[in-house]
Amino acid sequence: MKKSAFTMMELIFVIVVIGILAAVFIPRIGRNNLSDAANQLISHIRYTQHLALMDDKYDKNDPKWYNKRWELAFSTAASSQSYYIFSDSPSLINQKYDGNPGANSTYTKVEVAKNPSDNSLYLLGVPLSSFDNSNQSKLSKNLNLTSKYGIKNIVMTGGNSATNNRILFDHLGRPYRGSTAYTVTHPLSSPVDGLIRSRLYIKLCSSTCSNPKNKANNSNELVIIVEPETGYVHLL
Repeated sequence: MKKSAFTMMELIFVIVVIGILAAVFIPRIGRNNLSDAANQLISHIRYTQHLALMDDKYDKNDPKWYNKRWELAFSTAASSQSYYIFSDSPSLINQKYDGNPGANSTYTKVEVAKNPSDNSLYLLGVPLSSFDNSNQSKLSKNLNLTSKYGIKNIVMTGGNSATNNRILFDHLGRPYRGSTAYTVTHPLSSPVDGLIRSRLYIKLCSSTCSNPKNKANNSNELVIIVEPETGYVHLL
């Protein structure tokens, strides 16, 4: 009887251990980095829209006030595919919008949004020259989609004739595509310039993106769609 009871306890213990190991490792085995990256990006596009809805940037004293709208911009800095969320402001030197996410060394003037899941971090994935990076612990490194999820390429198409890899939102939540930098060939030039009038496609690829750019052609590609007018964002 004692031997049988001891064997039963051993069996129960083994079952419990197997259950714990399954709970820990099975989700990791089934993890899809491409899907995880897309879900995170969708969440942050929606957060950018939320910031715009809560923060109307209209300023009657600034003829270029629309450049202050909250935007999500993609970057290839540091040989990575990353993005950041910020509200541009005119330079103190020439009073022009440079399209860069700025921050001073004391972080008393910061254009980048704070990370809602950790208020000590900013929604910027990699070091940029315009953002004081003397303390890189302030970066949200999960916004570096290459190092976090293995994303090798990001392609944005559609929306309007702009070629900038940026999406902005106005106080009504409507999406725009364009650039706030005065140095580009065609910067945003009016409150309605850059308004998205057709679907905007954001393609994430774990290898080189193939044509056509507005659809996923294989298992290494995934496409996010931003709808015109409403700014509703979803997977294709």
